[in-house]
Amino acid sequence: MSGTVGLSTDILSEGEKMDIRRFCGYPAIGSREGNQESWRFFQVEGALEWRMNCLSGAELQQIRLYLSQLYPLENAITASSDNLDTARAAGWYHNGREVQDRVMLFTLWRRRLCAFLGVTGGLELQDGRAIVV
Repeated sequence: MSGTVGLSTDILSEGEKMDIRRFCGYPAIGSREGNQESWRFFQVEGALEWRMNCLSGAELQQIRLYLSQLYPLENAITASSDNLDTARAAGWYHNGREVQDRVMLFTLWRRRLCAFLGVTGGLELQDGRAIVV
């Protein structure tokens, strides 16, 4: 049974698109009221926008499955700060790599989203590779 059963096939909301851009490592595009949609001037961002606007019903469900995985992973990174001041409590030992492990898992799912959408991740997902123009 597919994990996408029951997920919406409605077009993506602006909030979902913003989260997809963010998870893929791309900056905010701003308001369309300024009459300059800057993503049009960049090939990867333009491809991402086109894909988000032209996904099939099954693809929309898959995107929503990715989002449903990414939201809790992102929140878990922030929540892991609650344990940073405790190395041991009774029989419990803190995983000293907890934040790093959570970031790695979050990054893995972000890259899977990018791969599904057929786009290269933004600078944040490029392991420090610089782009020279």
